[in-house]
Amino acid sequence: MIVRDLNDLKNTDKAVSDAKWTSVRMLLADDNMGFSFHITTLEAGSEHTFHYKNHYESVFCMSGKGSITDLATGETHEIRPGVMYALDQHDKHTLRSEEELVMACCFNPPVTGNEVHREDGSYAAAAE
Repeated sequence: MIVRDLNDLKNTDKAVSDAKWTSVRMLLADDNMGFSFHITTLEAGSEHTFHYKNHYESVFCMSGKGSITDLATGETHEIRPGVMYALDQHDKHTLRSEEELVMACCFNPPVTGNEVHREDGSYAAAAE
């Protein structure tokens, strides 16, 4: 059994920050669960374009307000507490936070914790 406290991880190497967001990686690839689990906080007023070409991601909004735009279709959806979205087609998207957004995120395959976003908004595949 793995038990971790978000508050205990916030000031460790499990907390990764970049470009107006912080992600606390609560489960990573080396936990051997088949997915990784993160609590990610996006600063109010920030905008992020991501394209996880090598990963699937599902995201559940715990608090805050914002929107997500599918860049292939132009369709925009409101993000608020209780809303989940899943990037089941490796969807390139722009996420905007009107208020601070706190999101619970799962990645498959799991991230290692050392990834950084590349210029195209993706993480490299684990083998790269």
